Amino acid sequence: MDVTFFFDPACPHTWRTSRWLVTVGQARDLRIEWRAFSLTILNEGRGAPKFAEALAASSRALRLVEALRAEGRGDDAARFYAELGARSHDAGNPLSDRAVTDAVDAADLRADAPALDDDRWDEAVRESHALAYASAGPDIGSPVLTLPDADRGVHGPIVTEVPDADEALLLWDSLLPLVRMPAFHEIKRGRR
Repeated sequence: MDVTFFFDPACPHTWRTSRWLVTVGQARDLRIEWRAFSLTILNEGRGAPKFAEALAASSRALRLVEALRAEGRGDDAARFYAELGARSHDAGNPLSDRAVTDAVDAADLRADAPALDDDRWDEAVRESHALAYASAGPDIGSPVLTLPDADRGVHGPIVTEVPDADEALLLWDSLLPLVRMPAFHEIKRGRR
């Protein structure tokens, strides 16, 4: 089975959800496609100065994610995001250009680093974002999860901590029928 995970690396909730999905992927032999979802694009025209540095770093990182995807290098994109999340979210730091650069080095992607500052990849990021938004929107954010046999994607799931393996699989097994059900719309619990 394949699953597409559209993500913005600046979002800590998305990071935790990605670690859940990696756990499920390993247990269920899922092929995860890593795609861009841009909170910068989502919030265009609504300034967020508090998050400006993190969103700028995220925009650079998403260029590399889409460049790697275009070359069929999903494993490299996954490794880059894992290194990036470890340096930002796991370390308790907001995403930064330094974290992006360090993650590129740690993932052994130095030869691909020029994509970070190549604005020609911005269109690919916009296209990926638009695909995710059209699949699960409106009124959504990062992450978006899609399955090839489902008409629509879903925003989330959002987890407050990475579940253990048993709970990760239970969540996956509970989510699958909902994602595939055309009449399903939303389940939500307020954040604390």
